[in-house]
Amino acid sequence: MDRMSVNHRPPEEPANPAAAAPPRSLAEQLRARDDASLAALLQARPDLITPVPTDLTQLATRAGTRASVVRALEHLDRFALQTAEALAVAPDPATYDTLLALLAGDEGDPEVTGALPHALATLREQALVWGADDRLRLVRTARELLAPSPQHPSPTGLGPTVAEATAGMSPGRIQEILATAGLSTTHDAVSAVASLTELFTDRTRMRAMLDEAPADSLEVLSRLVWGPPYGQVTADPAARLRWLIDRGLLLPTAPGTVVLPREVALHMRAGRAHRAVEPLPPEVEPAVTHRPQVVDAAAAGQAYTALATVEELLGDWDEGGPSVLRAGGLSVRDLKRTAVALDVPEPIAAFWVELAYAAGLLASDGEADEQYAATPAYDEWRELPAAERWTRLATAWLTATRTPGLVGGRDAKDRTLSALGPGLDRSAAPEVRHRVLALLAALPEGASASADSLIARLHWERPLRTPQSQAQTQTRTDDLRIRLARWALSEAELLGITGRGALSTHGRALLATPPDAPLTGAELAAAASRAGHLLTPHLPTPLDHVLLQADLTAVAPGPLERPLADMLGVLADVESKGGATVYRFTPGSVRRALDAGRSASDLHAFLAAHSSTPVPQPLTYLIDDVARRHGHLRIGAASAYVRCDDDALLNEILADKRSADLRLRRLAPTVLAAQTDPTTLLEGLRAMGFAPAAESAEGDVLIARAHAHRTPPRTAPEPVPGGPPVPDATLLNAAIRAIRAGDLASTAPRKATATAAPNGSLPRTTSAETLATVQAAVLTGEPLWIGYVNAEGSASQRVIAPIRVEGGFVTAYDHTADEVRTYPLHRITGVAELADEDAPLEAQ
Repeated sequence: MDRMSVNHRPPEEPANPAAAAPPRSLAEQLRARDDASLAALLQARPDLITPVPTDLTQLATRAGTRASVVRALEHLDRFALQTAEALAVAPDPATYDTLLALLAGDEGDPEVTGALPHALATLREQALVWGADDRLRLVRTARELLAPSPQHPSPTGLGPTVAEATAGMSPGRIQEILATAGLSTTHDAVSAVASLTELFTDRTRMRAMLDEAPADSLEVLSRLVWGPPYGQVTADPAARLRWLIDRGLLLPTAPGTVVLPREVALHMRAGRAHRAVEPLPPEVEPAVTHRPQVVDAAAAGQAYTALATVEELLGDWDEGGPSVLRAGGLSVRDLKRTAVALDVPEPIAAFWVELAYAAGLLASDGEADEQYAATPAYDEWRELPAAERWTRLATAWLTATRTPGLVGGRDAKDRTLSALGPGLDRSAAPEVRHRVLALLAALPEGASASADSLIARLHWERPLRTPQSQAQTQTRTDDLRIRLARWALSEAELLGITGRGALSTHGRALLATPPDAPLTGAELAAAASRAGHLLTPHLPTPLDHVLLQADLTAVAPGPLERPLADMLGVLADVESKGGATVYRFTPGSVRRALDAGRSASDLHAFLAAHSSTPVPQPLTYLIDDVARRHGHLRIGAASAYVRCDDDALLNEILADKRSADLRLRRLAPTVLAAQTDPTTLLEGLRAMGFAPAAESAEGDVLIARAHAHRTPPRTAPEPVPGGPPVPDATLLNAAIRAIRAGDLASTAPRKATATAAPNGSLPRTTSAETLATVQAAVLTGEPLWIGYVNAEGSASQRVIAPIRVEGGFVTAYDHTADEVRTYPLHRITGVAELADEDAPLEAQ
């Protein structure tokens, strides 16, 4: 009985008026498609266009190769994959009604009935299934790849058919099974197998047989029904097994092994090939809903924190960051130090380091003692408005294939994966990140998603990653995809794309409208610009003042303008961070400002200009006291010396036991010499509580300015694609035109003027015959079919219209390439005239 309305049937392949007969191969099916359908195939499977096939036969061959079919299967959703699996266990070819019965079962399923046309259309579009509704065929490679293993060739846990299981059985044994099952014996094995198959596929008769079965025999069948269908038996099976074996409900396949026939299993499954069919994707469930304004505010605050964290990271590495490991990347110790400096856990520190690297702000300097440092692009980035700086980070994260969450794990060779090191690229990461954000965008504004429901949806959309050896690798690859989704959720929150788990307004602007496909190139730049524009009103306005307090601290109640923040970072040390930043003034920090060339009056004027409160007296005294003693001692290169007009102060230094390591001796009443270098002497005296200043060879005070170490110009790391890029419209049009022309050249009927060429091989004519035929074609304007071998030795077939022949060359309009070309006559293997009904050929 037909369980599906005619309205639910999938559309047939575009019909070619010239081909009324059903296609005999995938190549013929592709030949009947229109250009739009071919373009859809090449977009869904871009590996088929690299390089461009010469004709549709080669395209069909490539579409059936193992590597290409693996990629196509990996991009099927759960129900499309289940449809392919059902075809893999159906008769070849199968009818649409047979396929529907395997998926919907005996009782039918309206959801399956409604979803099957789309799933089948997807399989047809991707050239995994071909043929009309009455002769559906799954490509052979897909059938092989969907098998879990050679021992269990069915992807749905079904065993072999009765005909396959009894192929090596003796005719006498088959007749015994018929008799025990209550069937009439036949005169040959073929009719006997057919009779047994008819019994097992008759629901009424099978129900009656199983009603008579012992309970423990039915329990055996129930253990095998959903697979694996094989079981072990002894030489003398138990009664419950003997009852099943005698009636053919279990058939022997090898000594000691029996199998549940496919027809029996399908009866017990009520006709279903799968235990659970999932025709519809699971819904992503909202977890908590906040007001959109709250979400945007939280996301904006985190976005500003992200900018501050990246600046702090690279500012800490301004004079040269950690060394690069010999194998590449950061050492575990350096990552721990970075985490302590940023006051975050190590996995979060790895994320910020990798984000700066992906944005092109951080790289190795490539010098002998290679170390990480900021790039020149970092200085340009710092001068951008806050919203533009954020969009640079957000777009870098969205498109990067490097996966910080893998840091600390192990690679295939059991080596530790380090931050900034090799082995962190995962081609699926950008797709998973974009899809996670797209699913969040589909929820109501302000709603966060249940992580479990979101991951279930992602698993439905991409259930199969590695068809071959599925039992060994499926868990590992699924686990990676799940981890990628969880990392995407946490990283989006860190970056300020989401706030409180919900997608922000500026986060939505990063996606397409509708957000189904990732943006690239100019579209991504435009989306980032929109996101930055929406983020700007929510970012805090930089302040031009701080609050000075009597305990030698300054409180910045918000972000500071860059000149104020830079100067305050020299004059004071950061004590705590958060909503407000607390700076502490110390003798060392004030001396650092004086070493940078500032005078005491400069510091007093700076604080007075940028403090919203009066400058506390203790801070004024601290600056004056440090300035009064600053530079009283002078240190230069002898190896090193100490010079001071106050000989009593020099006596104090010599008398201090802590100066013993400096190995000082008096050269003059105002000069001490040391056997250490000036830098060590300077640091040693400062550690003793003095405030020396370095001087030049001319006796001038050296101003210590911060040295910003930068790498040579570096480009951001390129994402590692998981396969060939999706072709654009221009490439698709050119490729389809070339494939059509090549197919015309290979299939056009030829006159019998050339030596017979078997099945697509090049025509063969002598040099004299070739020259004569080409010269005649120049006079008549008739097109020719030629075989041609280029300079690299590649052979091809072409349809040309000769224009002239001279100097050993023929100039002709090449219908295959759609342009005028010149061919050496000695590279033409042979020529043949086209049949009259196909000439002249259209250039199109």
